[in-house]
Amino acid sequence: MKSGWFSAARHRSLLAAALVFTGGSAMVCRAQGVKPAELAGTPPMGWNSWDSYGRTLNEDTIKANAQWMAKHLKAFGWEYVVIDEGWYLANIGADSNNTNFSFQMDGYGRYVPVPARFPSAGKDFTFKPLADYLHSLGLKFGIHIIRGIPREAVERNLPIAGTRFRAAEAANKADVCPWNNYNYGLDPGKPAAQAYYDSLARQYADWNVDFVKIDCISDHPYKAEEIRLFSEAVARSGRSMVISLSPGPTSFEKRDEVAKYAQMWRISDDVWDVWNSTEHFPQGVRNQFERAAAWAGFGKSGHWPDADMLPLGSLRPSAGWGPPRDSRLTHDEQRTLFTLWSIFRSPLIMGGNLLQADAWTSALLTNAEVLAVDQHAIENRPVITTDNLIVWTARPDGTAAPQEDFYLAVFNVSDTTQEIHYSWTELGMPGGTYKLADLWTHRELAPSPDLVWTLPPHAPALLRVSPQPK
Repeated sequence: MKSGWFSAARHRSLLAAALVFTGGSAMVCRAQGVKPAELAGTPPMGWNSWDSYGRTLNEDTIKANAQWMAKHLKAFGWEYVVIDEGWYLANIGADSNNTNFSFQMDGYGRYVPVPARFPSAGKDFTFKPLADYLHSLGLKFGIHIIRGIPREAVERNLPIAGTRFRAAEAANKADVCPWNNYNYGLDPGKPAAQAYYDSLARQYADWNVDFVKIDCISDHPYKAEEIRLFSEAVARSGRSMVISLSPGPTSFEKRDEVAKYAQMWRISDDVWDVWNSTEHFPQGVRNQFERAAAWAGFGKSGHWPDADMLPLGSLRPSAGWGPPRDSRLTHDEQRTLFTLWSIFRSPLIMGGNLLQADAWTSALLTNAEVLAVDQHAIENRPVITTDNLIVWTARPDGTAAPQEDFYLAVFNVSDTTQEIHYSWTELGMPGGTYKLADLWTHRELAPSPDLVWTLPPHAPALLRVSPQPK
């Protein structure tokens, strides 16, 4: 049904809002005058290579996914292209289980891209040409790193760039990431530790990096001092970069500390394409409701609790966990994931292979009304939680919808169809009659004095609710 809410004009206005919140040419460089508060002013949106390529990524696949993003997603606010773990591994091939890795490293103990996989890196072993290519598409460039300093650099006691220090002076050999042994942790009490992170930040600034995902730092173990060291290094680098801390669950007690030093931090361990998990790894969609509720309302401009990547669509050719596959989540479960992330205001980082996105997945990622909830909602909170149903509400901030409206997300988390009937006051809203718009199906519904809905198992509804004049 055609309406003012879902008309072509309305769609264009939402796209215009999207272009505003992406910042246009917002290269996040302090040299260009961008203030720190403007960095990640809304939850970052982008694509990460891990869920679909694992460690097997190369320059061709990164450019191809970036081109697809620029053509199909950029107008909706998707902008970051993040190369995940292993871009410095020279002998990984297609076997992501290989443990006898050979590392590409410069003379100062810093990982650099492998030219055989990233030809534009050339003899200077730099990501700058690739970053500049992404910037030419209007996108931003990100990389993944493991905290600390390469063990090989420590064993060779390589110099730290621009200083009199050497790698062995920065390292804590008793500290190795439990699931990745490439690096030693740094000893924050040693000046050489800050010097090493300063050298990394300068390197990434020279490469025109916009986003750094740091792994093995936000939980098991939580490394507060290394978070601070890296944040201070970025502040001195001359270039603003989004700092994303991984994995979780980041302790809520550390909320002020992580918000001081980072723009994103994970609230759980890795989320994959499972509905519910009884293990710490992986986590499933159902597991995220409790964690999102704990962090509800904490996110603010420049600082966002992160519910993790979106394992949607095609997870191939080399998924970072499990066999290559289409997402095991049903369409209803994928919408539930996307709806929860949006009403919670999580960063939205797509993990599926963009080149293999079908029409349904593309529509999921380009629903401007749903994305507006993630980017431009306030007062986001759960109002009802039962074993079968979970309800969140939020308010538009006035950017993409009138401030007097409400957003309403209803989730059937049970295995059976649920009939829903709530008064508006039970949902924390003023009593009266409200007009409803279904943001997923683009349907306008008749005004109603209460909420009556039917949801299949594991399915959501995401509504915009507008008060009607008395």
